[in-house]
Amino acid sequence: MQRLADAAASGIRISDVPLYRLLEVDPQPGALRAKVGIASFVEYALGVDLLERELIEYLASGRTARPGHMPLRDRQLPHVAAVLDLPGRLCAGGALALTAIARPADPFRGDADFVLLVQKRSTQVVNTANRLSVIPKSFHGPLVDRRADARIGVTLRRELEEELFGRTDVDRSAGDLRVADPMHPTRLSAPMRWLTEQPGRLRMECTGFGFNLVSGNYEFAGLVVIEDEEFWPRFGGDVEANWEAAGLQQYSTLDGDLVTELIGDENWSNEGLFAFLQGLRRLAEIGGDRVKIPAIELSC
Repeated sequence: MQRLADAAASGIRISDVPLYRLLEVDPQPGALRAKVGIASFVEYALGVDLLERELIEYLASGRTARPGHMPLRDRQLPHVAAVLDLPGRLCAGGALALTAIARPADPFRGDADFVLLVQKRSTQVVNTANRLSVIPKSFHGPLVDRRADARIGVTLRRELEEELFGRTDVDRSAGDLRVADPMHPTRLSAPMRWLTEQPGRLRMECTGFGFNLVSGNYEFAGLVVIEDEEFWPRFGGDVEANWEAAGLQQYSTLDGDLVTELIGDENWSNEGLFAFLQGLRRLAEIGGDRVKIPAIELSC
């Protein structure tokens, strides 16, 4: 009830759109196979999505998180075994990716680089409001084809159109869709149409998968790379965040100091920082001389 009251007072968008819930996951070398079902966003938003809010409020009061004191977490995620019991709980989640766009050398900016795009989430989103994240960032859910849309790449491609290229007709929160194929080539934005006209202009990779023990969600981290440096002079002015972002910042992969400072910013959402770091690690491997950032290593 408090969430509904907050949403009404603050203009937070809660739409009863379908989400993919994870039922099975089978990691294999070079592939991640999974089985999904359909869940209601409202059921998620008024239930499982309150796990993070409950934990933050509990810790902010100066108390130590322990079993038996947080009713929602005690019911939904009481132990690690419950995290992996996917059929027994509503495990929704998202796909998010670091976007890196190649830019040519510039007399004012400097040598050829990749521009990295980072958003500050708006106050209208259900979670991670006012936090930093990569862009695009989306709940994983179908648009019109529940089977074909289950591929993570489909969600990322759609979210590029919505969150960076100005397509409002693929916004699932805006209401029912009347178009049979919203991602048909004839309906694509000019930037996306150009990217898909020739192979090699757009690269999308999955850089990580995990279960978020704060929110209970599954997270697919990715990297979106536009490697053709002709894109930025041609379409850089068309790149604009939608209502889900309160602001959009760009960082150069040649500016290691600023990137290091950004990594240490305390305003990151946890899944956003994970996707950002994983994306940087992969970009350093494939980006050549365009990438000059400190080494990022994983440790256990």
